Amino acid sequence: MAPSYKLLYFPVKALGEPIRFLLSYGGLEFEDHRFQEGEWPKVKPTTPFGKSPILEINGKQTHQSASICRYLAKQVGLSGKDDWENLQIDMIVDTITDFRTQLANYHYDPDEASKEKKWGPLNDETIPFYTSKFDDVIKANGGYFVNGKLTWVDLYFIAMIDYLDAMAKQDLTAKHPNLKALKDKVLQQPAIKAWVAKRPKTDV
Repeated sequence: MAPSYKLLYFPVKALGEPIRFLLSYGGLEFEDHRFQEGEWPKVKPTTPFGKSPILEINGKQTHQSASICRYLAKQVGLSGKDDWENLQIDMIVDTITDFRTQLANYHYDPDEASKEKKWGPLNDETIPFYTSKFDDVIKANGGYFVNGKLTWVDLYFIAMIDYLDAMAKQDLTAKHPNLKALKDKVLQQPAIKAWVAKRPKTDV
C-alpha cells in the first residue's frame, strides 16, 4: 500500500514548495493543506518544534524542509548515485540555506533604519557573490548543480526561486544564463509543469 502524504504549511510557496515539487515529480499523491487565518497558532503546539512545513507520512509528523526533501529524493530517484554525489548535493543545499538566511535577515528586519543599512552590502556584495558562484557551479556541471544530471538540489533551488527573488527584490537568474537555463529545465519537467499549472497562485 502506498504511503499517504499530507503537507501542512502556509498558503505560500517558500519552504513548502520544494516538498511539493518532489512529491509532484515522483507522482506521489498528497494533501496540500494550507493554513487558514488563525489556524497556525492552534496547530503549532502539536508540531515537533513549533515550525513548519510539516509533512505527515502515514500520519507521522516529519519536519525540517531540507531533511524531508532528502528523504523524498530517495523515494523518487533524485538522490546522488553514491555518497560522493550526495555530499555534493548536500553542500549546495546548505549553501542555498546560507544565502536564504542572509536574504531573510534583511527581508524580515522590522527596523526600517536597520534594513536600509543592510541593503547596500546585500545588493552589492552578497547577492552577486552567491548568484555568480551558483552560476559557475551549474556551468561546470553540465547545466545542473551536480554531475551533469537532475538531482533534488535543482528542484529545491528552483522551487524556492520566487521566494528568494521576492526577498532579494530582483530576478536572481536575470544576469546568470546558467541559472536561468536550469530554471527553465526544471519548470519544463512534465510533472513539475503540471503542478505549477494547477497550484494556487501566490507571489512567494
